[in-house]
Formats: sequence, structure tokens, C-alpha cells
Amino acid sequence: MTVHAINCDQGFPAARTDFFDTDIAARLGMQGQPPVRILLLYGSLRERSYSRLLVEEAARLLQTFGAETRIFDPRGLPHADDVDVKNHPKVKELLELSLWSEGHVWCSPERHGTITGLIKTQIDHLPLVSGGIRPTQGRTLAVMQVSGGSQSFNSVNQLRQLGRWMRMFTIPNQSSVAKAFEEFEENGRMKPSSYYDRLVDVMEELVKFTLLLRGRADYLVDRYSERVKDDRPLDPPTDLASRAIADYSVKEVKAGNQ
Repeated sequence: MTVHAINCDQGFPAARTDFFDTDIAARLGMQGQPPVRILLLYGSLRERSYSRLLVEEAARLLQTFGAETRIFDPRGLPHADDVDVKNHPKVKELLELSLWSEGHVWCSPERHGTITGLIKTQIDHLPLVSGGIRPTQGRTLAVMQVSGGSQSFNSVNQLRQLGRWMRMFTIPNQSSVAKAFEEFEENGRMKPSSYYDRLVDVMEELVKFTLLLRGRADYLVDRYSERVKDDRPLDPPTDLASRAIADYSVKEVKAGNQ
């Protein structure tokens, strides 16, 4: 896979790490849980892409907060309407990463007042249904944007709309970095600022919500209209919380044996 790699050896020069919450699972009473799995997408192929740099910083934070991360490298991804795109290796890779994930981070520059075509193309390649499986339904989502000018929320608002369409749980917090060219050092690391503090907030919140939804997402997105269509009555009620965690653990064991 052409997953983008990041350097995590330089610490967090822009943060007060003694205030980081690195025991989120334990604080939620979920000790011993495996790391949450987060897929990150960015929306520019420029050599110095600020959406990519922001995603890289987000991935470093997520790993510190107990997540496993993968950043999709969109270079070579075809347009969604190209011929035979379903068999393209980059499209297959993106779908596999989404199925692997429990949550997403989407980050786009604001271009002409909206998201870029590149981030939209990546989302367009994620179908609502694939082989009876919904590759985004029930997953958490954090949205971010970078701007060349004053602060704006056009891109994050449109990413939220897309997340709702893809049946995802978009967390309340979000990141919008204005004049992004002023917010990063030459080495690509983000400078200390209120923008950086908000980024930390968003990544902490994403891990919290992803853990809280773990094993429960299928039930939360179960719909009356679909049960009627499929002639699928509900099972008798049980201890949903305990059953959800048990079901998740079984799935993890099966996945590890494959």
C-alpha cells in the first residue's frame, strides 16, 4: 500500500504534552481495548501541501492518544467516472483502508470557496454499499480545512454534509486553519497557536467518540425502514453494551487470524 509515512521522532514542540490525555480508553472504563483505527485523507498534491501537513500533525497526535493511523496517498487516483475504476489498484486500496478503519479524518484546502476536487474524488470512490457492506456507515469523522486567507468554514461545512450523506458520525469539534502558510515551520511542523490547540482538541475528541461507538455503531445506524424492507424483526433486547464489546472482540480475533 502507498500509505503516507510520517516522522514521529520530533515530539510535539507546539504543545504542552503534560496536558495531553493519553489514557482515554482507561478514563472511559475501557482498559485493554486495542487502538482505534483512523484513516486520514487530505486534499492537495502540492509539494508543500498544508492540508497534508495538517493531516500529518493530526496523525502524530492520534497515535499519542492511542490510535493506529493510516494516511492515504491520493497520487495516481483516477477520476470517479473513469472507465473500470473499481478495478484500479488505488481505488481498491482506498476502499480497503476505509473498511479497515473505525473513524476518518478529512482535510481539504478551501479553493474557490469550497473543497478541492481531490478530496471530493476520494470520497466519491467510497460507495454507500459495496458487496452488502457499507464502507463508511457508522464510522466517526473529524473534518478540517486550511485556508490561504482569513478564517472560513466553507470546506468543513461541506465535509460535514458529505459525512452525513455517507452515514458517518461527525464529531462536534472541527479545525479551520487560516493563513496556513504562516502556521507551519520550514520542517513542516505546526507552530504553537490557538489553531494548534484546537487541533489537539479535535483529535482527542475523535478518539473518545470512536471508542464510545466501538461495537455499537451497527445498532445505532439500524433503521426501521430497512428492517421492514428486509423483513428483519428486531431481536429481543439484551445488555447491548456488554454484547457490543464482546462482539467487537470476536471480530478482532477473527480478523487477526485471517
